[in-house]
Amino acid sequence: MSAPLMVGSVAYTPTVVTIWEGIRDYFAGTPAEMDFVLFSNYGRQVDALLEGTIDIAWNTNLAWVRTVAQTRGECRALAMRDTDAVFRTVVVVRAGSGLSGLADLRGRRLALGSRDSAQAAILPLYFLARAGLGNGSVDLLRLDSDVGKHGDTGRSELDALRAVLDDRADAAAIGINTWESIGRDELMPGAFEALWESPIYSHCNFTALPALSEERATAWVEHLFAMDWENPSHRPILELEGLRRWVAPRLEGYETLFEAVQEQGIGPRW
Repeated sequence: MSAPLMVGSVAYTPTVVTIWEGIRDYFAGTPAEMDFVLFSNYGRQVDALLEGTIDIAWNTNLAWVRTVAQTRGECRALAMRDTDAVFRTVVVVRAGSGLSGLADLRGRRLALGSRDSAQAAILPLYFLARAGLGNGSVDLLRLDSDVGKHGDTGRSELDALRAVLDDRADAAAIGINTWESIGRDELMPGAFEALWESPIYSHCNFTALPALSEERATAWVEHLFAMDWENPSHRPILELEGLRRWVAPRLEGYETLFEAVQEQGIGPRW
């Protein structure tokens, strides 16, 4: 009998342990049994995947781009959350600011999250440039408060929002998940309004190397896809992980990040 597949995840919040214990239990007794390993940052996790310490990595979009670069494309995405296929960046301003569009940021200050956060730093700069607001047109306030976790903790995004409230910035770039939390009155209710939303792009995915056989990968993915929102034993884990169902990876959604990483000179490792 084969050893359980080893899946890596970054421990960005204490609930990660609960999530992965639940997923491990869900796979127990199936042909796709698994266990998990937690890492302190995505660099370590990608290294472990490349070294063969883990079979599958639960990667952010930046970790995926870096894995592609370090393997010369010899890796594959297995699955993602439904929410990962429609991720967006939102630029927010203080409610009643009078700003009405992205062009109004010219000559103003934008707070960005950690430099390794695709949603709160890398892609905002990419989209600003596409809107003709590059080359210093917008003053940038960088808040590198959770480097290594690719913005997963949301801490730098909350710091960016606080900078707007404290009048140290006119706007903040945050991920759609943080924005939706504000909309649910979980964070700073009523303090902000959306100035602009980006086109959709892809976020996290499960990444594997060719060393993982097609047979084992397929069995694991099929059982993952069988998790059911309507099943009361599955729903708590799905809710904690922020999805309703697992889906096939939307690879075209990474094109903007590949371009942004190249344009901004971001290497395969920090």
